[in-house]
Amino acid sequence: MATSMQTYDVEISDVEYLKHGETPLLASVFRPQGTGPFPIMIELHGGAWVRGNRHNGDDVNEALAKNGVIVVALDFRVPPEASYPASLADIHYGVRWAKSQAAGWNGIPGRVGAMGTSSGAHQAMLLGMRPNDSRYAALSQPAGTAAADGTLGCVILVSSVIDPLGRYQYAKGLRGDITPPEGMAERVVAMHDLYWVTKEAMAEAAPARILAGGERTALPPSLFLARSYEVGHPRPDSDEFIRQYQKAGGKMDVTSFDGEGEGLLRDFSSDVAKQTLEQMTDFINQHIG
Repeated sequence: MATSMQTYDVEISDVEYLKHGETPLLASVFRPQGTGPFPIMIELHGGAWVRGNRHNGDDVNEALAKNGVIVVALDFRVPPEASYPASLADIHYGVRWAKSQAAGWNGIPGRVGAMGTSSGAHQAMLLGMRPNDSRYAALSQPAGTAAADGTLGCVILVSSVIDPLGRYQYAKGLRGDITPPEGMAERVVAMHDLYWVTKEAMAEAAPARILAGGERTALPPSLFLARSYEVGHPRPDSDEFIRQYQKAGGKMDVTSFDGEGEGLLRDFSSDVAKQTLEQMTDFINQHIG
């Protein structure tokens, strides 16, 4: 088993993991070079569900791989190509694909986690809670592929937008508990509409609302990392999600860093980034290492 005390050289490769028609979806695979076997984490980029790509987190993913974690950063469908739940179907397929590739990567078979930033963290958590949802598991694996499921061994959320409807209402100034800054609606509302299409979909896919509604879900061990104030991620929503998750019996470790901003890992020389990376590595090794 890899430990956070070791440092590894890293091999990075881009691989087609899925194809829709003539459009391939690629994964960037960050592989530590060593005896292993190593834990595997799926990484999901942020971008309000409509922007970004698998390269958003290259620096973080390589740093984790140097610490002995195989990181698989996925591209997935976004609007205007497709709206919810298409990206979850791609990600669910990507988890199963990664499990099928684990032995060839010198990974630990059958034990895969997921992590993400902002909307990517939301999707990681949603899949972690609903690994058997037929909408998310809609894409079949190729004939002859070893059977694998979408179950996650752990989830890491970095600066997560955890309640799509809550943030939508916040951005539009419709909440009494928190007031958005000027210009928030222009930055957020259109992207929510593109991906979610309806407010009903936003509510249906909000983890805290799922738990409050009594849905029986998986509760993978999770790590929640954020600053005490992040303008794009309403803190009351995060607190309610953490409360609901722990109330349901889920293990949720929480670290809230002082100050404002959403870039915990933008400056690798900062104490916040070093602590964040260390916590992520330790958490991964604890639960799937």
